[in-house]
Amino acid sequence: MAVSRFGVSLETELLEALDKYVTDNTFPNRSQAIRQLIERNLAEKKWQCNHTVAGAVILVYEHHKRELSCKLMEVQHDYFAEILAVQHFHLSHDLCMEIIAMKGQAYRLTELADKLIALKGVRHGKLVMTRSDEIID
Repeated sequence: MAVSRFGVSLETELLEALDKYVTDNTFPNRSQAIRQLIERNLAEKKWQCNHTVAGAVILVYEHHKRELSCKLMEVQHDYFAEILAVQHFHLSHDLCMEIIAMKGQAYRLTELADKLIALKGVRHGKLVMTRSDEIID
């Protein structure tokens, strides 16, 4: 992919914020940070427009919580068309983690993640989505 160079004028406060962002996220330079910010913005725009996206929901839950495994499976079966793969990890005797890879309309992935995260016994859940037009569409 060809790279184009351009100049950017920023207020001192914004430049300092950009430099802090570069440092905090260990980017090699400002260009990489700006590229990532633009990509994130494009991905979020696709979510808002309900385009096809790729994503993953990460769940940490109590393994022994009554009927939780069955409820997790029931919800996942309702979204079988969006789910690509599920990976299960044992974090401890009581805690498990699942990573569910998905693709589909942004609202469907968000809906699925919200239903899973809301189940009693799920301690933590997070949905991550990204553009998929170059990858999947």
